[in-house]
Amino acid sequence: MKRVEENYQMAKELYAQMGVDTDQVLKTLSEVPISVHCWQIDDLTGFENPNAVLSGGIAAIGNAPGKPESKEEFIEQLDQALDMIPGNTKLALHAVYLDTQGKKVDRNEILPEHFAGWVDYAKKRGIGLDFNPTYFSHPMSDSGFTLASSDEGVRNFWIEHGKRCRKIGEYFGKELGQPCITNHWIGDGYKDHTIDKVAPRMRLKDSLDQIFAEPIDWKYNIDSVESKLFGLGSEAYVPGSHEFYTNYVMTQKNCILCMDAGHFHPTETVSAKISSYLVFGQELMLHVSRPVRWDSDHVVMLDDETKAIMQEIVRYQALDKVHIGLDFFDASINRVAATVIGARNARKALLYALLEPSEELIRVEQEGNLTRRLALSEEMKTMPAGLVWDMFCEMEGVPGTEWLDITK
Repeated sequence: MKRVEENYQMAKELYAQMGVDTDQVLKTLSEVPISVHCWQIDDLTGFENPNAVLSGGIAAIGNAPGKPESKEEFIEQLDQALDMIPGNTKLALHAVYLDTQGKKVDRNEILPEHFAGWVDYAKKRGIGLDFNPTYFSHPMSDSGFTLASSDEGVRNFWIEHGKRCRKIGEYFGKELGQPCITNHWIGDGYKDHTIDKVAPRMRLKDSLDQIFAEPIDWKYNIDSVESKLFGLGSEAYVPGSHEFYTNYVMTQKNCILCMDAGHFHPTETVSAKISSYLVFGQELMLHVSRPVRWDSDHVVMLDDETKAIMQEIVRYQALDKVHIGLDFFDASINRVAATVIGARNARKALLYALLEPSEELIRVEQEGNLTRRLALSEEMKTMPAGLVWDMFCEMEGVPGTEWLDITK
């Protein structure tokens, strides 16, 4: 503890010379919520059907030992992960993590009561909950289409699922005193050459209109819609594209846009898109992930793009406008460690952004002093952010580098 404090005091003085108040940075870093997804722990198997096989554009790659074999083991591993993640953490659930007390409950029949145990869990841990309808891995998604399906029976089934998920999100918000982000992603699309690209999008728009028709107070539930460029089985065409959802949220005003870092062309970055939505006063949901050539949902690293995402949020003072969540699942490594690595890296990236003298950088840029802009940006790269991180972990009561013991 003494060494951590001494190192922090040195770092504090160095950052003060750059105009950065590290005490305020630590306070902000602790308060900003980051939503950690539960499904890295068990490869998105869930509790609906422990023997379920992922389908509908979803796949967990790898067969590392340690996957939980029961709900009790799942909770034990989830607790282990959350105990090593500092800062204001929310937990994101998928609809398949329901508790039906052994009764058969289909996706279009789920109720808030099936998630009461999660509310108790969240209250015990002092965290918030986010939610995700599960529009995949179900017989009614086997055609490759759900909300954009031409089959009215299929479409109505998933519309009802979406409506019920919003009520579950509202329930979470009321019980926990903070808004739940209910994020809607579908894997709909065609594998090969597609002729009619309009009709599926018309059906998708109509489905979303029906799902979001009932007003829900945003202090309890905020809906987001998540785009994708392509997926497994939808390599040629996806009705729920970035352009589609951008237009939808701009015209409907009943939900916000979710951008996943892996859902774009390899030459595109989410960080470059954020400011365009903030200009129009839009709220955003982010799924921070790490693509490797495609949306392969690799564990988040402290890489340039993750840092850039957080810098964009901080530079435009948009911490209240951009909701940060994680979305990755890697079955090739220890699942608890993967959860911890990704979540800690996301918050480390936020720390790097908060430690940047952004007001000074913006000021010199506006003055045309591009020399100082570059010089200051480069000098910040070797500042001792790690010493501030160590102090943060100490203050939050979580392990510093000691957490690495679980990876042995």
